[in-house]
Amino acid sequence: MAKFGSALFNRLVIIIPYAWLLFFFLIPFFIVIRISLSETAVAMPPYLPVFDLASGVGGFIDNIKQFSIDNYIWLTEDALYTKAYASSLWIAGVSTFLTLLIAYPVAYGMAQAPNTIRPTLLMLVILPFWTSFLIRVYAWIAILKPEGLFNQLLLTLGLIDQPLIILNTNWAIYIGIVYSYLPFMVLPIYSSLEKMDHSLTEAAQDLGCTPIRAFWRVTFPLSMPGVIAGCMLVFIPAVGEFVIPDLLGGSETLMIGKTLWNEFNANRDWPVSAAVATILLLILVVPIMFFQHAQAKADGEGR
Repeated sequence: MAKFGSALFNRLVIIIPYAWLLFFFLIPFFIVIRISLSETAVAMPPYLPVFDLASGVGGFIDNIKQFSIDNYIWLTEDALYTKAYASSLWIAGVSTFLTLLIAYPVAYGMAQAPNTIRPTLLMLVILPFWTSFLIRVYAWIAILKPEGLFNQLLLTLGLIDQPLIILNTNWAIYIGIVYSYLPFMVLPIYSSLEKMDHSLTEAAQDLGCTPIRAFWRVTFPLSMPGVIAGCMLVFIPAVGEFVIPDLLGGSETLMIGKTLWNEFNANRDWPVSAAVATILLLILVVPIMFFQHAQAKADGEGR
């Protein structure tokens, strides 16, 4: 009975994550693909065909025959979507790079801090999560607007003669993404740096390396798993970000999340919006596969 219970427990441990993946990712994903292969219709829901289990196997096959890839062809012919994808990748890439530049020194300082204050530093990193994400983004509107706190500070210090136009530009989007996703970059890097054997750095310096050279030869390569994990945690959601571009970006800001929302809600074109979401997911598979390859390589080197 003990062996049977242990085997059952081991099976449940494996089955539960796969069941979660099936019900909350794969099934919704196939539903989105099905909608993307449908045609727009003035109905509810606004697409055809709509599967009806009462129609039986014959009706099911007839519905499948009505599928087409016209929506995907439409996306390739309209430059708006190509520009939206390219703009989203560019903004997400620049934001990820800026987040890394800020997060790495923070994580490094936390890893070098005394053990007694590390929990406090960790709490300060995750403290913004105690406030609603939407409220924090709205706060940046008050900070970045021409009569906002940032411009008033620069005017008071005499650094500028007139308010800077930051709100409703790409710079505001960069600031919003970096601020919102900074903890997702800090925590993985800190985890890698905290587990690092610091005697390796000391050995490198004893062998003649300067502190800066020891950092680039020893510390940074050992922290690469955390850097890659942090970059993926920032880049992937930033590509499909909607709230930050909508609130902080201007009317000319073009990102795929905003385009997807317009197609789904304003134009009521569910098939095209489903096709946009499907292509976005396929684009994001590439960095996910890169991350998994890097993690497997790091684990192999660790062994």
